[in-house]
Amino acid sequence: MPAHAAAIVAAMDLKDHVAIVTGASSGIGLAVARMLVAAGAQVAMVARGAERLTRACAELGPRAVAFPLDVGDLRALTALPDAVIQQLGRLDVVINNAGLHHRGDMLRHQPQQLADMFTVNLVAPVVLTRVVADLMAPGGVIVNVASLAGKLGVPGSAVYSGTKAGLRFWALSAAEDLGRRGIRIANVNPGPVDTNFFDDDFEHVSDLTFSQPMVTPEQVAAVVMDCVRSDKTGLDVDIPYMSGKLSTLGYLSPGLGRWLRPMLEKRGAAAKRRYLARRGLPGGNTEG
Repeated sequence: MPAHAAAIVAAMDLKDHVAIVTGASSGIGLAVARMLVAAGAQVAMVARGAERLTRACAELGPRAVAFPLDVGDLRALTALPDAVIQQLGRLDVVINNAGLHHRGDMLRHQPQQLADMFTVNLVAPVVLTRVVADLMAPGGVIVNVASLAGKLGVPGSAVYSGTKAGLRFWALSAAEDLGRRGIRIANVNPGPVDTNFFDDDFEHVSDLTFSQPMVTPEQVAAVVMDCVRSDKTGLDVDIPYMSGKLSTLGYLSPGLGRWLRPMLEKRGAAAKRRYLARRGLPGGNTEG
């Protein structure tokens, strides 16, 4: 675990707390679950793939419990919090991390694929939050892993950007409603993250995406943990910080964004080639 993440975990004591983490079998979700366990919490780890999820729980030890579930199955998702409380005794933290991204021109995808992105990325967090709001004691916290793509539309990610924008603004709007129950909510908005989230579809990952610094799952998880331990609600935190400022600038000044785009795409294309080379994937080289 990186030193900055270890320092955050050391500053927290979540003993006897119970957390749900969706999309927990790899990437950001697994990194968050690992930090929650290190801070003393019990973690209900949720993901579609039962075998991979079981391996992740075995890695984290007895405080990690597998709940194989597709968050796109809203009936099963609605029953999840009761099942967690029945097995683990309580519920204090929810991390809405599961995500789905069909990349490229939206016209290359079937209507159901586009609808599935809205279900997984937006409807599922709203539904899960609504259910847990009746079950959490005051002091509970919900953290959504959104995206900088929800602040500024990214080519080849029109529907994904829309779902993440909806997630961000829903949470910011819902903060007051949840606050009346004593529940806090926050968003964490990463730029590109060094996971296997897009390894099988690189041809449809835009050069613009790679123009921004890539962060690690552990760096994002550390920010999520900051939100868990904060006493504030309605937080909307960007990582990397400067990429968030650039996204906001592009949103507020579309003309400037269009002017900067060719330069950013050129820089992103070179960064993408270096990334592919480092991963030993086709199309990579060390030039540029």
